[in-house]
Amino acid sequence: MSIVMNLYYTGKNGSARKFAEEMEHSGTADLIRQEEGNERYAYFFPMDEPETVLLIDIWKDQASIDQHHASPMMGTIAQLREKYNLHMRAERYVTDTDGVPATDSQFIRH
Repeated sequence: MSIVMNLYYTGKNGSARKFAEEMEHSGTADLIRQEEGNERYAYFFPMDEPETVLLIDIWKDQASIDQHHASPMMGTIAQLREKYNLHMRAERYVTDTDGVPATDSQFIRH
């Protein structure tokens, strides 16, 4: 089981994209990827929401998320959210430990 957080950052005049670029170029995103329990930390750009950036953030368990939230990087992230005046919404999912069923696999091209 893993916990998947989809975080949508929305701003104006390209600020969400600038936030993601600064997270990457400053090395903050890489530091998060190296944290114990982090399984994925990746930014995406929804085609139908040009002022939004989607962060897919996957953690091994709640303890890993709690440790991340207690880390100094959360201060950096909060400062950047303020700098770019971003608003957020979040979705939280728990992964399916059974994987993709055979009935769905036929529709996946490998």
